[in-house]
Amino acid sequence: MNMIFAEYLLLSSLVLGVQLFLHQTQRIQFVEVSDTAKIHCSSTENLEGGSSMFWYLRREGEKPTCIKRCLDDQNVSKFACKHETHSSTLEISNVQKTESGIYYCAFEYSSYLIFGNGSTLIVGDSYTKSSWVMLLVPFPHGSQDTGTANLACVIRGVSSPVHVSWSVSGELQEQGLTRSLKAKDGSLTLINHISVPMDTWTSGKNFTCEVKFNSSGNSVKTSTRYSATPARECSLYIVPLAAGAGLLLLVVSLSLVWTLCPSTLGFQPRVSAPPASQEHQGGILYAHLDFDSRNRDGRTMQPSARGKHVKS
Repeated sequence: MNMIFAEYLLLSSLVLGVQLFLHQTQRIQFVEVSDTAKIHCSSTENLEGGSSMFWYLRREGEKPTCIKRCLDDQNVSKFACKHETHSSTLEISNVQKTESGIYYCAFEYSSYLIFGNGSTLIVGDSYTKSSWVMLLVPFPHGSQDTGTANLACVIRGVSSPVHVSWSVSGELQEQGLTRSLKAKDGSLTLINHISVPMDTWTSGKNFTCEVKFNSSGNSVKTSTRYSATPARECSLYIVPLAAGAGLLLLVVSLSLVWTLCPSTLGFQPRVSAPPASQEHQGGILYAHLDFDSRNRDGRTMQPSARGKHVKS
């Protein structure tokens, strides 16, 4: 959903060819429950008092919805708009966990909406007793045809979004793309993946996925690196499970693998504020994992984008 939304907005902005650009500098923000969240948006042009400013929220697994139009902000409400000449701030009072998600500012320009790049708001603690983190890495020689390698960081059993970042031998990378699945009990399974050139993956560099569940707890880190000879202890289980699996089948497979080979699945926090893990975790092998990310040059995609036509 997030990739389709970003591509649509980017295409619209290219058609418009307008000069107005909205930028949200806060890529990630943690806020405690019942506090006031402030999300900023700056503009290259005068926002005309904010009368044409909108705010959209996209929760995990849902399409973006308009939560605030800053046309008349005299009445006190949960969502309030604060304006300056070239900026606007959305203030959310008594914020709750259900209000976690990605917030986009938008400005109506000649019957179109120009969107900002989005700010992720995480309210409270996303960690639950069933939360765990693991890595999926390509089977050796399994991605030679495409020239790229897909690595996935799987975060299961969380109550709301988390912050995921990648680093290669200590060098911070761009954020990956996230897919989400919701279980019947309401918990989320998040799959955040990156695509890297095959020569980068096979260079022996250390790839680390770092997950942060809340503002106060330490992050959880899982690491892996390329190995031409995969570990034998779990390969008999993993390859049949992963081959040809879609995202839904992938989640079922992960549950079985967790039972068969728990020692390779990364660090599982035991307290509400998970401690950091610096250990080398190896990673689970898969035969094929196609996210259709459309970034075959090895670069990750960002949901940057811009415009959407609105009816007058």
